[in-house]
Amino acid sequence: MQVVDFANTARSLGSGDMEVLATPAMVSLMENAAMKAVAGELAEGETTVGSMINTTHIKPSAIGEIVKATATLTAVEGKKLTFHVVAKVGEEVIGEGEHIRYIVNKEKFLAKMNS
Repeated sequence: MQVVDFANTARSLGSGDMEVLATPAMVSLMENAAMKAVAGELAEGETTVGSMINTTHIKPSAIGEIVKATATLTAVEGKKLTFHVVAKVGEEVIGEGEHIRYIVNKEKFLAKMNS
């Protein structure tokens, strides 16, 4: 859940020039919802990382509005997790799509940066 404020507007994030919720901010909420949806099921030392998101952002959200994102796990293929993600203001859908995350070992994943 996030309250729309100047820091997460399109103008502030550079994705547009209006003071409405930026699409990157909405996407961040969706990814966070997916990450949290499965966090309790992972082994010690594991996390998930996003690899793809395909969303629509269909309605603007004004400063002061509360945006909530949810994620529903729809498929598991080994370490690949597919989610249906939705962002809403109240009961009104403002965006939705598909998000793919992969289960990774945190240490091994971070070690790839130095190789």
